[in-house]
Amino acid sequence: MFSIKRQRLFLIELLAAVVWLCAGALPVHAAGIEVTDDRGRTVTLAAPPQRVVSLLPSLSETVCELGQCQRLVGVDRYSNYPATLQKLPQLGGGLDPNIEAVVAMRPDLVLISASSRAAERLEALGLKVVVLEPKTHADVQRVLRKVAQALGQPVAEADRVWRHIDAAVSAAAQSLPASAKATRVYFEVNRAPYGAGASSFIGETLTRLGVQNILGPELGPFPKLNPEFVVRANPDVIMVGARNFTGMTDRPGWKGMRAIAHNRLCVFSLDESDMLVRPGPRMAEAARLMARCLTEKTVTSAKPATAATSTASSALTAPIAPIASAPQATMPAVSVPLAKAGAAGATPVTAATVKGGKP
Repeated sequence: MFSIKRQRLFLIELLAAVVWLCAGALPVHAAGIEVTDDRGRTVTLAAPPQRVVSLLPSLSETVCELGQCQRLVGVDRYSNYPATLQKLPQLGGGLDPNIEAVVAMRPDLVLISASSRAAERLEALGLKVVVLEPKTHADVQRVLRKVAQALGQPVAEADRVWRHIDAAVSAAAQSLPASAKATRVYFEVNRAPYGAGASSFIGETLTRLGVQNILGPELGPFPKLNPEFVVRANPDVIMVGARNFTGMTDRPGWKGMRAIAHNRLCVFSLDESDMLVRPGPRMAEAARLMARCLTEKTVTSAKPATAATSTASSALTAPIAPIASAPQATMPAVSVPLAKAGAAGATPVTAATVKGGKP
C-alpha cells in the first residue's frame, strides 16, 4: 500500500516537473509581446495577433513572406501581391485609410507606414498600431525582424528570409557581364520627373549591381529634377515603368540622349514596376529584373560627358515626398524618406504635389 502511494506521489512530482519544463520552453510571447516601432514607441500585445490589418504594400508582402498571410483581414488599396491579398477588403490608401473600415475589421494589430496620418487616430480608438517604414536595404532586414516579432514568430525565420534576399541580390550582381559595370543608369520613378537617387533603396540595388547612378547621394533619395539635367547627364540606360513612359521621348532634347537614340530603354510592366518600387521581400526579384535589363542593354561605347556632375546642384529643383502618399488608385505605395533640401533653391514637396505619374 505504502509503495503504491509513493509511486503516485512520484508520478505527481514528475508531472509537475514536466509542466514546469514545458512552461520554461514556451516562446516569449506566452507572457506578451513587446515591439518598439519606428516612432520609438513600445507596443505591447497580450498574445500573437490573429487579425492583422496592413496599410503598406511592403508590410503586407512581409507578413506573407513570413508565412502568415492568413492573419491578414484587410489591406490598403495598393497591396496586390501575393494575389490572395486582392480578395481581402481594401481599406483605403496607406496615407489616408478609411478609419471606420479599419475599426470594423476588429484587428488585433494594425501595421502602418510612418507617412500615414492615421496612426494616432487608430490608437485613440483603442487599436494596437505598429509604425514601420523600410527605406533602405538595412531597413528591410530590420522591418522583417520587427514584423516577425510583432506576429510572435521566430526572428530566426526573418533572418532566413533576409539571407535569401541578400544572397539573391549578390547573385544578380555576379550575373552581369563585365561590360555592364561601367553603365550609367537613370531610374525614373515618376514623370515629374523624379528619379531614384543613389541613397534610395533602388539606388542601393543599382550600386550593388555595380553600375553607376547618374543621381549622386548628395541629391537625396528621390529628387525632383529639371529634365535638362538628365539630358546633360546623358545616361547609357534608362529604366522606367510603363505608367511613366508615355511622353518621355517627347521631352525637349531627350530623343538625342544615348539611351533613347540607341533604344537602351527598359520599360517595365505594371507588375514589374510594383516589384521594383517596394522595399520588401521581393527586392531579390527586383535585382534580377534590373540585371536582366542591364545585360540586354549593355553599353560598350565611349563614356558620356561629365557635364552633369558640375550642373547637378542647379538642375535639382526639389526633394520628393513619399510616393506612398500619392492619391492615384492604381499607384503602388513606396516607402521612401524625404529628400534633404541640400541643393540651392530646393523646397519641400508636399504629398499633394506628387500627382502627375505612377512609378
